[in-house]
Amino acid sequence: MTMYVGVTDMFHKEVRSYNEWNRYTTLAKKRHQRVVSCKRDSAAFQVLVSSDEPFLLAKNADTLFWKGGALNIARVEVAIAGASVHPDVKLIGFMRDDDGTPKADLLLEDSHMRVEARQVQPVWVELPAGESMRAGTYHGRVRLFTHQMFEDEQCVGECTFEWIVAEETLPEAKDYRFYLDLWQHSSNIARKYNTGLWTEEHFAVLDAYLESMGQLGQKSVTVVVSEVPWSGQMSHNDRDPSDLFEYSIVSVQKAADGAFRYDFSALERYIELGEQHGISREIEVFGLLNIWQDTHAGYGALVEGVSDAIRVRYYDEASSTYRFMRGESELRAYVQALEAHFTATGRVERVRILADEPADYDLFNEKLSWLRQAAPTFKYKVAINHVEFVEKGMEGVSDYVPSFYCVVKEHERLMEQRPSIDGTLLYYVCCSPDRPNTFLGSPALESRLVAWYVEQLGLDGFLRWNYTVWPDHPLEKLAYRSEIWKAGDTNFVYPGPLGKPLLSLRYKWLQRGIRDFELMQLLKEQGEGERVKAALARVFRYKQIADCDPDRRAHAEAMYSLSVADYDELLLGVTERV
Repeated sequence: MTMYVGVTDMFHKEVRSYNEWNRYTTLAKKRHQRVVSCKRDSAAFQVLVSSDEPFLLAKNADTLFWKGGALNIARVEVAIAGASVHPDVKLIGFMRDDDGTPKADLLLEDSHMRVEARQVQPVWVELPAGESMRAGTYHGRVRLFTHQMFEDEQCVGECTFEWIVAEETLPEAKDYRFYLDLWQHSSNIARKYNTGLWTEEHFAVLDAYLESMGQLGQKSVTVVVSEVPWSGQMSHNDRDPSDLFEYSIVSVQKAADGAFRYDFSALERYIELGEQHGISREIEVFGLLNIWQDTHAGYGALVEGVSDAIRVRYYDEASSTYRFMRGESELRAYVQALEAHFTATGRVERVRILADEPADYDLFNEKLSWLRQAAPTFKYKVAINHVEFVEKGMEGVSDYVPSFYCVVKEHERLMEQRPSIDGTLLYYVCCSPDRPNTFLGSPALESRLVAWYVEQLGLDGFLRWNYTVWPDHPLEKLAYRSEIWKAGDTNFVYPGPLGKPLLSLRYKWLQRGIRDFELMQLLKEQGEGERVKAALARVFRYKQIADCDPDRRAHAEAMYSLSVADYDELLLGVTERV
């Protein structure tokens, strides 16, 4: 048995498709990797292991035997000299893309896995740099040991790495200036862990997911205050539908005397959980504006005189039945109770009522007008596809999130309106464009590119709808509605064991880009704005922003670099003082 081990950068994406016989030996030829980080940051790379025979690969030193009998067992060991650092080592799992091709994405918690002959198995290695770490250059090595049954281990391969830690210290994630807004889907999380809604078990799981978002610098918590505002993502139209309904976090009861009572305890608990993880800038409220409708399928408006389809379910004590509000006055009273609650808790300034992709300006203004009259202190945030919504103006709307298409097609018009925007100006991608995006099949660097585009386009941050919008069995089949949603469109993490998320490579690549953005802000404050401009010039290659229009360009690579070195030069530049 011959074992092979090599190292590569963190943006390697292993794909299990057609592989020539000698591919795994070629990958093993690289035996040294240089990585760079700031303080309060991390550096990462991948180890690539393969063999001409099947084997077990372990990431720790636990005793291990193969259930099927004698089999070679390989162990990866990572050591670094001169630093009290515990490398985070994870085996990387694969998910099938829409075409059935397995692609590396999951950062597994498994301690070992079986690897077939002539398959390259990537291993994630991350080196955390705390704020007190001494700047300088550190050297480490990766060794591969093997044995079978009761044999003594033998070292069969060794690689080295060099880790440069810069003087700069990044802010804590809660203080990132990059405005990250990834929508949360709490009901879907409850389904995957069978916890029930708003139970102790559910909140324990939500705590772990919010922690993972806080580590990215997430700014907003998502709360749904009416039933199924996205109408289950219209899953009723799918040949093989998945349960994607999101339910209200507010419990409503109607007493026998006709008075309504509202229980905001779960709402408060979720907001407080977010605050514990530094997610305290914004409270996104869904379910009050621009509800998705399909009247032919039964997902229409319920309240006469209100064009929006706000669906508030309550328990009627007099009849012992659950019902939906159908009177305008009782719906108005519910909205006003929400407004009063946020005011009483001192959070109303952080509240943003979300509208997801309104298509008709006049119809949307009609819906918005009713809500403004009912609750005049609320502010609004709108994901849009046309600058027209900003130019015409909408009373109460403080934050805008144009699509990537909209930003690059109408950038000049958008920037002309920038002074009129009171709040944040983000951009979003979703099922489109094909490039750039964060799909399972997207080039790895496009996840890093997300934050670079924010700096380049003069925006505040990025929004995506997809942190945990998993189909029914995401670990078995991530692909769902592939003609519209490419695999990976629905998630950045996976439902993992012990009530915690499994992070993905795409999560880590996005995080690296956000940290790049934070470094850019530090450099500009230090008078090194030219260094930032030079970094942007290396990565972006178009002549004018309109050239980035996905409908106009021939090749995405003509717009931006897919060379890791072009991005890493930003980090390498700050190590000159080390």
